[in-house]
Amino acid sequence: MSSTNQVPETQLMSGDELSADDAWRALRVYGRWHLFHDAFVRFRYGDGFSHSRAFALQLCLAVVPFLIALAGLATDLGVEEGGLVVTDTILALTPGASHDVVNDLLTDDDATEDAGELALTLGLITGMVSLTQSMAQIERGANRIYGVERDRPAVLKYARAAVVAIFAGLPALFGFLTLVAGRPFGLSIAERYPWGQDFLGVWNVVRWPASLALVVFAVGVIFRYAPRRRQPGLSWLLFGAVIATVLWWATSLLLAGYVRFSAGFGVTYGPLTGIIALLLWANLTGIALFLGLAFAAQLEAARVGAPEPAKPDEWHPSPKDGLPHAPRLPAQRAKSIKAVKAARVRRKPAGFAVKPDGLRKPMRPRTPPPE
Repeated sequence: MSSTNQVPETQLMSGDELSADDAWRALRVYGRWHLFHDAFVRFRYGDGFSHSRAFALQLCLAVVPFLIALAGLATDLGVEEGGLVVTDTILALTPGASHDVVNDLLTDDDATEDAGELALTLGLITGMVSLTQSMAQIERGANRIYGVERDRPAVLKYARAAVVAIFAGLPALFGFLTLVAGRPFGLSIAERYPWGQDFLGVWNVVRWPASLALVVFAVGVIFRYAPRRRQPGLSWLLFGAVIATVLWWATSLLLAGYVRFSAGFGVTYGPLTGIIALLLWANLTGIALFLGLAFAAQLEAARVGAPEPAKPDEWHPSPKDGLPHAPRLPAQRAKSIKAVKAARVRRKPAGFAVKPDGLRKPMRPRTPPPE
């Protein structure tokens, strides 16, 4: 359950959707650093870290089958140039401690070639199912950040998640592969093909803006169609999408550099180095995504005059023992006191009065007043 304040659905007086110009004016009025602070509060009180971890698990379950499908594609193509390019790219992405294991799997023999087509088919199917579940998890986290307590009905939720997975999840994965695998992919093509050097020069220039455009577009589509509410225009949501993309780019590059140049990381985890790096990357990806979503939600809330990101805390420390207690309303307190007095009256024995020292004595019957 989320403890964030619900963001009111907004639109202009003419009925048009909010645009980037409206977002820029709201950002200047609200203040950049104040907005970042309140967005982080909304992210934290909306259980952003918990939803990031759940999304990371689903994302890993989607990436691993796609990697298996990529390996199946390499073995299916065999010793042809296309298969060698895919093999070189996979081996370049594999950490040193896991290099031998992956190399054995990509060995071109009869057993691996026969299993290549099956791995390609099952990997694509399993990857799409897991990617759909990832998009459904994004809807759950986005709803809590926006203050929406219930998701869509199950059939509608997963049908919508499947469509978002195709039009946003796959472009995001392609953008990620272009970022981290673009260099070894270009070097392999330059080595395998006679026209590869010309391609490498163009590819090294094009792959950076292509990766950025794919990720920003994918994140913007997710922000638009994931929450269960009427969202503003895509140009408004691109502010939060840019924040999420910049955070994701920075964390991905830092993590890739650490895994590549740090000798202790591979020595510590051994053959599991690639899996641990994938888990860390997926968790950082979820945090960046939901932080950008919280930024977009808080900017929209500030625009309509509801800037408080979270509900007030109803628990306060007790001045006596320092333990938290819930404050009682006056009516509840009076009702409780009346109930306690009634219970005491019922427990008092009939026909006896209580003396100050606690001893009981018989009660004297009252005599009627003289007429």
